[in-house]
Amino acid sequence: MSTATDTGFLDTDGLGTLHYLGIALAAVSGVIHLFLGVSYAPEPLGLSFLFAGVVFLLAAAGVLQNYRRRLLYGLGLPFTAGQIVLWYYLNFAAGTKSFPTDVGAIGAVDKVAQVGLLVVLVLLLQRE
Repeated sequence: MSTATDTGFLDTDGLGTLHYLGIALAAVSGVIHLFLGVSYAPEPLGLSFLFAGVVFLLAAAGVLQNYRRRLLYGLGLPFTAGQIVLWYYLNFAAGTKSFPTDVGAIGAVDKVAQVGLLVVLVLLLQRE
């Protein structure tokens, strides 16, 4: 007789405070990107925001499902770092905005969440 149980959608075994912090930070960035994507759709920039938002949220869901967590952490680092670099380049280096004067509240919240997420991902990779 099998003792296996169906845990459903979530498999939170082994998740600690650091994991939940990373999930929350990814969710914040994901929701912001979805909001911006809807605001700018159907322009290419809007579609790229939608893509990034979906990726952040799916990655958070993957961690909650215990789906190859270490791989998600490793892929999350360049993806999130790339988001920060692209944001800076498109808005300030190649754009018309002035850094840090024109960052804005949404941009600041998103980038703080992403920098925090980078720190969490590095710590999780070192831990596992």
